[in-house]
This record gives sequence, C-alpha cells and structure tokens, in this order.
Amino acid sequence: MARRASWRIPININVRFHCCDEGCSGTVTNLSENGMSISTNEMCFPKDSQFEIIIPLQEETLHASVKLIRSVKADYDYNGIGVVLLNPPQKYLNFVDNLMYAL
Repeated sequence: MARRASWRIPININVRFHCCDEGCSGTVTNLSENGMSISTNEMCFPKDSQFEIIIPLQEETLHASVKLIRSVKADYDYNGIGVVLLNPPQKYLNFVDNLMYAL
C-alpha cells in the first residue's frame, strides 16, 4: 500500500459543489494540503472530472478546484469521493496550516 503524500487532518465541515448542473453537498471527513475525502450521496461525476469545491467558513468562503480520483460505492449508492486539489489557493493552504497548528 502506498503512503500518502501528506498528513490527513480529520475534520467535519460541510461543502458544496456542482454535479451535472445541479447543486450538491457533502461533508469533508479529512483533508490535507493536496486533497480531501468527502462523504456524499450526491455524486455523478465520471472519474478524472474536474470541478470546484465551495467551503463556507465563518469569515469567508473558500473556492478550490479539484479533480476526482476515486469514488466509494456501498451497495447501490455512493457514499464518498476522494479529490486532489489543483493549484490549491493560498487561502486554502493557510486554512490547512492553521488546522495543523491547532492539533
């Protein structure tokens, strides 16, 4: 099994994204500087799709472009996706650094 490129931070934060012109939502269950795992039942992207994740925070809203690298399917329904960030914005990297510092 390959090791992850960076540490994962466990978290529970709601996010939004668009799938086939419909708004979708999910919960980030862990994240790093390079990617995140999102729990969602609303997934219809093909593998390697690129889309934007919207992370509402108290002070601001972060937008990050991502690429789908895996989807987790249980029985007949999706229950999660894994995404890698494409050129993470500095605000996102600062957010992750602050979380790491708090741990």
